[in-house]
Amino acid sequence: MRVLHMIGSLGMGGSQTMVMALYRAVDRNRVQFDFIIDNDDENVFAEEIMKLGGRIFRLPKFNGKNYRQIRLAWKQFLSEHPEYKVLHSHVRSYASLYIPIAKSFGVKTIIHSHNTSSGHGVIAIIKKFLQYPLRFQADYFFGCSEIAGEWLFGKKVVQSDRYFMLKNAVDIEKYSYRQNIRNRIRKELEIDDDTILIGHVGRMHPQKNHYFLIKFFSQLVSQQSNVRLVLLGDGELREDVEQQINQLGLQGKVLLLGLRKNVEDYFSAMDCLVLPSLHEGLPVVIVEAQANGLNCFVSDTVTKEVQISDLVHYLPIDQGESIWVNALRSCKPERKDVSDEIRNSGFCIKESSRWLCNFYMEIAE
Repeated sequence: MRVLHMIGSLGMGGSQTMVMALYRAVDRNRVQFDFIIDNDDENVFAEEIMKLGGRIFRLPKFNGKNYRQIRLAWKQFLSEHPEYKVLHSHVRSYASLYIPIAKSFGVKTIIHSHNTSSGHGVIAIIKKFLQYPLRFQADYFFGCSEIAGEWLFGKKVVQSDRYFMLKNAVDIEKYSYRQNIRNRIRKELEIDDDTILIGHVGRMHPQKNHYFLIKFFSQLVSQQSNVRLVLLGDGELREDVEQQINQLGLQGKVLLLGLRKNVEDYFSAMDCLVLPSLHEGLPVVIVEAQANGLNCFVSDTVTKEVQISDLVHYLPIDQGESIWVNALRSCKPERKDVSDEIRNSGFCIKESSRWLCNFYMEIAE
């Protein structure tokens, strides 16, 4: 059975990382994933998908005006591919345009909420308008957290028997701490044993709040010289981030490594992780970091459902940078094994992939 995933792009985003984790773990003798994208600027996972037996299709991206083009493209695609019985959409912004078309072809539809905000401004208003009909259109509704589900679908849907929580699970063994990997990565980065390495993983987008991150790190450096900050990720704000680093004289203190496929290796090299996001659905990076035994300092806007263990510490982002500076200064870079807590909380990728495989098979009958 082949399941069609509408994913938007194959970049290193949170939803892409989560879907790929499921794809690697799922029983591909029973279920195979194929992908539709509307943006091929980043194809980080393309080669791996093809090696795993998946296919990738490109359809036009909605630009606010090409309503007719979107509808025609989806109709043509589904008429040429009658093998698909299930469409799992991780794109929400204009899914209301193609979900009804898929249903007209007899395809079971799933819409998946991975976030809790569309941002701000005119674009956010347009997205909100387009997203609202989804709660009446799709056959089934997934959310990575309760708050993400309620934000996109409303309480009535979340309380129905068509809503399911699919947590952003991880491969616990893959993300477990390894001393030899720590030694290798820190040597490559020229970070000695006495230096505290603070990490951040996420695209350079307003949601991730890099401006606040760099600002409080600058204050931390002024009080504690043996610290470094490593940023994994890329995005439209990269030039702004680089400019801020230069203005604050942080060259050599902040390492911009861009996109890396082996994020798990860098977790082992870190001493703590920070995530001062303005909003999140359920950030899988915090689950991954806990699997590595890392202390995580996250904004209090992030759902409490990600607090699987006492490694997660919530801090406000509207009360100044000093709170974050003090919290990080008091952090001890000690590892803690919380793998049992992760398994017991439903964040184990093996269990999630098994459930999802059975769900696809059941609704396709």
